[in-house]
Amino acid sequence: MPVDAVAAASSAGLYSGAASTRAPSQSMDSKVFMNLLVTQLQNQDPSSPMDTNQMIAQTTQLAMMEKMTELATASQESFSLQMRSSAAALVGHTVTYTQDDGTEATGVASSVSFKDAVPQVTIGGKSIALDSISGVTTAASSASS
Repeated sequence: MPVDAVAAASSAGLYSGAASTRAPSQSMDSKVFMNLLVTQLQNQDPSSPMDTNQMIAQTTQLAMMEKMTELATASQESFSLQMRSSAAALVGHTVTYTQDDGTEATGVASSVSFKDAVPQVTIGGKSIALDSISGVTTAASSASS
């Protein structure tokens, strides 16, 4: 008596009607690259194997991709640190900033918050994004003018 493969798997509990919930990856990383390379090697024609120069070139491309990703991450972290340092240096200084209505205002920076991607500087009780600040003067020079 022939056994239907789907029926056998279903009765054994191997098949469920629910679809898998794996989220597709939208980026090419080293894991994807290695899976492609292994699949390519497994499915190559034995009478015409993959060119070793081609495999070395692909491995080199993988290494370059990984280093570029590391460099981009380090650059992002460095920029974030520079923004935090710049914002912290404003405390106690008189700053000019652009308000929501487009007009400019001036006040003394009293504190800085780093909870958002862009540091928020507190000026006169208002939280102002660092990229809205257009000018800085020292406390001494603003008092003499």
